[in-house]
Amino acid sequence: MTSPVWHPFTQHGLNEPIPQVARGEGAVLWTGDGRRVIDAISSWWVTTHGHGHPRIMAAIADQAQRLDQVIFAGWTHEPAETLARGLVDIMPPALAHVFFSDSGSTAVEVALKMALGFWANTGHARDRIVVMEDSYHGDTIGGMSVGARGVFNRPYAPLLFDVDTLPFPVPGAEQATLDALTRLARSPVPPAALIVEPLVLGAGGMRFYPAWVLAEMRAICARADILFIADEVMTGWGRTGTLLACEQAGVVPDILCLSKGLTGGAMPLAVTMATSAIFEAHRSTDRARMFFHSSSYTANPIACAAANANLAIWRDEPVRGRIDMLAQAQARHLEALRDQPAITNIRQMGTIAALDFAGEGTGYLSDLAPRLLAFFAARNVLLRPLGDTVYVMPPYCIDADDLAAVYDAIDEAVTTFGR
Repeated sequence: MTSPVWHPFTQHGLNEPIPQVARGEGAVLWTGDGRRVIDAISSWWVTTHGHGHPRIMAAIADQAQRLDQVIFAGWTHEPAETLARGLVDIMPPALAHVFFSDSGSTAVEVALKMALGFWANTGHARDRIVVMEDSYHGDTIGGMSVGARGVFNRPYAPLLFDVDTLPFPVPGAEQATLDALTRLARSPVPPAALIVEPLVLGAGGMRFYPAWVLAEMRAICARADILFIADEVMTGWGRTGTLLACEQAGVVPDILCLSKGLTGGAMPLAVTMATSAIFEAHRSTDRARMFFHSSSYTANPIACAAANANLAIWRDEPVRGRIDMLAQAQARHLEALRDQPAITNIRQMGTIAALDFAGEGTGYLSDLAPRLLAFFAARNVLLRPLGDTVYVMPPYCIDADDLAAVYDAIDEAVTTFGR
């Protein structure tokens, strides 16, 4: 029987098989037909500590017995209050206020509205947003508007607002990015905000740029009073080797977007954290200046309980040690691939490893991508290439044998598909 489900980022006209997952444990997924599949991409970058982590599952079960959902406009609850305090404690001190939402895309929407609201409420006519070439910030209208224009959003172009775009800081030509931002900063009306994925462009092809560029962009923004938005939805929670990618540049943003690993990947939840200046620009006796954003499930208590368990894991368990060990293991496997002429641009940042198949270069819709996807699936490895780019971003709990199996599959794919 044909399923009525419409899957994301799936062309149903190709009739590609869609496995049914029955359960997950650690870095492994089990399908309904009994296959053991290694989750080498953390189920779209969300699962940090592993599927079904006992502490997170226990927190969800406990909270579900007490309070499942309540309106958050003008009401509050203990899981949200505890989580907000915990985030303020673990994140940079300047980020003193926490606004809850549901996903990375909505965290970005909130950040953009906060930035524009700040300038509107302080009486300045700033409304331009600066973005980086090839960036991705989600699939809502604001998220698409500040992301790369192309195949992801071409049909929706009439809905998108204009932005100013910086060139990606390619190695050896990083100054062009900084010069472009400087020119915008010196314009008669400077931009309202710059939004960036710190250090790593995720869906744009796992493209890396150095910490010093991030630091310089932040400094240029600070001098021109341009709000700096860090979209750490993917890079946060240890993916780049530090809790936040911004740490590696000594950067504290004005607005920070977090999701994915916020609950350890177990529940949908996001936060947008902001400085007191952003918050105070919206605080007033005038009700027309309130921050007009919400969703029905803002700060869902069960999701907040999962996030509190995640924070407890970061406090009590050697998470950073696991991240370091995984990063070292990834480095060893990548080194073994370096002599392969069929692949290029082997790169790593923290627990994120990536490589490109040489001679392809046709972007996200590369014909190679679905063939690789099927190849890996046949070997019980969940890898989802970004066009001709294969990346490995597993849960921090993956063991040595499973990680080796992932790289064995990649090595075999290089032999099979490499030119």
